[in-house]
Amino acid sequence: SSADGQVVFHIPVTGSKNGVKHVGSNIVFFNSANNKQVQIKNPIIDLGKGTVSAVIPQGSDEVTTVLQITNASTLKPVVTNDRKVSLKTTAYKGAELSLAPGIGAALSSLLGLPAGSIPENLAFATADVSLYSAIKAKR
Repeated sequence: SSADGQVVFHIPVTGSKNGVKHVGSNIVFFNSANNKQVQIKNPIIDLGKGTVSAVIPQGSDEVTTVLQITNASTLKPVVTNDRKVSLKTTAYKGAELSLAPGIGAALSSLLGLPAGSIPENLAFATADVSLYSAIKAKR
């Protein structure tokens, strides 16, 4: 988070398959007024469904949809092949992220905020997503 209130989410995407699990990735929601945080580990990003799901450790032990990519169905990939390093990059610009239904209330409670202070389905970020994969050698 920066001084102007900008929040940066770092969610690495390591493949182009739906349901890729990212071991070591985190999404953190933090309340600076009381130092409470909700840390979501190892999110599962499903570009086909337009969702980011994970277990919320302070909540239930079930995988829950945390974020929605509201414009997932209209995102158009731009593919770049860099044959010098055998790398294919598929970029999606302007992915719009919003809180999934029910997550605003859960976050408000877990962060010690008044009920309703984080609206449901809150649109809060636009992100660019890049997928990287090896270019297969021609035989």
